[in-house]
Amino acid sequence: MATFTTSTTSGATVTAASEDVWAALTDPALLATFTPFLHRVTAEGDDHWVWEMTKVPVLGKSFAFTFRERMTFEEPHRIEFTHDPAPGAQEAAGVEGWYALEPRGEQTNLKTSLTITVDLPFPGLLRPAVTAAMKAVVALMGQRFSANLLQHLHARAV
Repeated sequence: MATFTTSTTSGATVTAASEDVWAALTDPALLATFTPFLHRVTAEGDDHWVWEMTKVPVLGKSFAFTFRERMTFEEPHRIEFTHDPAPGAQEAAGVEGWYALEPRGEQTNLKTSLTITVDLPFPGLLRPAVTAAMKAVVALMGQRFSANLLQHLHARAV
């Protein structure tokens, strides 16, 4: 078992008002419908969300993860999340990151940054292959998330 990490940062200006983008990004049930491999996101109190991922493919195997994130909302401009397991919980995955929204008239500049860390039953010497596989999965998730968000908002990236 070894720990593997990958990061991604992206951004775009979308043809949707920032309050509409904000509403979509702060709805945990809606986020699950946008994101491949994400089964469910459940709010736990006012400041935590529990993310349940299923069948995430890595090097010919599939893994399911459940992890708890502390959510910080600075409406209407920033959403931050940091891995924060419940006391005594052992979690094999976690994410650190943020969304930043900048209104531009009827459009919104949306930026995001994520760092994903997972414990997987692969030896550390496979790190380059596992990291490449993780990056490919994260890229696919990001592309589909973006397309689904834009479709939900009846918007496009400009």
